Amino acid sequence: MNETTPVAVAQVPPPRKRPAAHGDGAPHRGAGHRSAPARRLLELLRSQGVLAVLLAVVITASFVYPTFATLDNARGVTVQASFLAVVALGMTLVVITGGIDLSVGSVFALGGVLAAWASQWGVLPALLVPLLVCGAIGLLNGFLIARAAMAPFIVTLATLLAARGLLLAVTDEGATTYLVPKGSAFAELGQGSVWGFGHPVLIALVLFGAGGLLLQRTSFGQTLFAVGGSSDAATLMGLPVARTKLLVYTLSGLLAGLAGALNAARLSSGVTIVGVGMELYAISAVVIGGTLLVGGAGSVSGTLWGVLLLAVIQNLINQIGSLNSSYQSVVSGGFLIVVVVAQRCLARGRRAG
Repeated sequence: MNETTPVAVAQVPPPRKRPAAHGDGAPHRGAGHRSAPARRLLELLRSQGVLAVLLAVVITASFVYPTFATLDNARGVTVQASFLAVVALGMTLVVITGGIDLSVGSVFALGGVLAAWASQWGVLPALLVPLLVCGAIGLLNGFLIARAAMAPFIVTLATLLAARGLLLAVTDEGATTYLVPKGSAFAELGQGSVWGFGHPVLIALVLFGAGGLLLQRTSFGQTLFAVGGSSDAATLMGLPVARTKLLVYTLSGLLAGLAGALNAARLSSGVTIVGVGMELYAISAVVIGGTLLVGGAGSVSGTLWGVLLLAVIQNLINQIGSLNSSYQSVVSGGFLIVVVVAQRCLARGRRAG
């Protein structure tokens, strides 16, 4: 009997511990809820860090250079950035799938020349001709990459050269410059404005809004992330991997051609020397915006902030006025390295958290 008493006493605590554990768990969950806003804020800073950097640079520059914080300067910066933004939007979709498109700079220039040449027949031919030709180049990229399983770097490098060669053929080795008729509806598309901001800016904003909805609200957008995360896993899931890649490269070509057409309307001519190295700036904007080059993660809003940040940095260099073009490239490249290193540190912090 003396041995049973300790056993009975020992059996009493477990029921008492369960309510105690339940009571201890409630404050623990409450503490988790209290820290959730802080975690969301930290995650926002990590995902939209480029926006914070952009705001910091703009605020600092506004105090240092009085001419920077003017409406006319803002209009000029946004118009110049709008063409790169349209190209970078297509590049974002491609990079999210784990690919890359090196042909966009040459396709951009080709689209401008074709638009200027076709503008003599009206605004519709000026838009349709570059879209059809540049879309076909993008379709060719997608077919060779998705169906023939060729490396995106090699394929788009080849079409970069082909598009530039076609551009030279159309312009007689650059000797012919096609002009956009003055006062035409096509010229108004590139030179007109609404509330003081150029039509190209508004078109770029509409396209980015559509791109955001495409990525976040459609099954196609979710397929892009799945393909970029793991193409093999996406195939096992039954997702249309080849068709998805085909579509994103076609969209990239279409957007590059549209940007070239808008640029031709803005300049009133099809300039043959534009677009050189533009693919590198587009990739830089995408990377600065937080899209991973390995694919599977990214956002169009981040790309937009990246484009604006590059445009603001370039404008600040022009404000200084004492740096030649060589040093401008050095500053831009060094800034890109700093941003990429900062993003890697944030990514490590996210994994550690």
